[in-house]
Amino acid sequence: MPELPEVETTKRGIEPHLLGQTILSTHVYQPKLRWPVDHDLAQKLHHQAASSIQRRAKYILIHFEHGSLIVHLGMSGSLRLVERGTPRLKHDHLECELANGLNLRLHDPRRFGALVWTDAPPAQHPLLLKLGVEPLDETFSAQMLHPLLLKRKTAIKPVLMDAHLVVGIGNIYANEALFLAGIDPRRPSHSLSQHDTQNLVTHIKSLLQQAIQQGGTTLRDFISPEGRPGYFQQTLNVYGRSGKPCHVCGMPIEHITQAQRRSFYCPVCQH
Repeated sequence: MPELPEVETTKRGIEPHLLGQTILSTHVYQPKLRWPVDHDLAQKLHHQAASSIQRRAKYILIHFEHGSLIVHLGMSGSLRLVERGTPRLKHDHLECELANGLNLRLHDPRRFGALVWTDAPPAQHPLLLKLGVEPLDETFSAQMLHPLLLKRKTAIKPVLMDAHLVVGIGNIYANEALFLAGIDPRRPSHSLSQHDTQNLVTHIKSLLQQAIQQGGTTLRDFISPEGRPGYFQQTLNVYGRSGKPCHVCGMPIEHITQAQRRSFYCPVCQH
């Protein structure tokens, strides 16, 4: 699943080619995504130009004068820009023809993505209304997080992935941040000290920023008929490495299931 850095990379990739460009036509080839695509979407986008593009959590918000398009990439989706006339792929479900000679396409083999039109400010939409703080914002800090953790007895790993608290910390980054902070994913949230919390927040921000920076190096190649931009290759310490030796102490990495997601950890380095 695309995580926050991949969504941010996508947003930055399409932004310079999409902003201010008149949409000459829109084709919805498959309206049955996670939710049905607005049957009037092509008409609503006709001869319109995006005024700004934002990322909120794992959503991309494309703003127009008369409304906004909320895009979610789901499990397997991607947005890409191709030269006009590039053959359409089997799972290209939406295509916008732009005045600059490029076409914007949504590719989503599993159809778990979403295209939602809203006339109201997107922040008021039910999909975004109850989302938590952005992890890269200054408001996400140990001073903000620690008092909230003190109220929770549940394990820290699922809490980090609670989008009502903080958005965009997917399974990979939650596992990796906890390893770098030396915190066992099973540890009760209220047991974390202020120092533990500061260490965890620091590593979350660092991991996400590094991923975005490395992903950003692929933006020059974003216009590609193959589709997905070359997201950075993660060097993972624990995620997906069950049974393999820890890079720090050599002990085998273990895994458990928490909230229906796999958690990977080093039994020596994390406590």
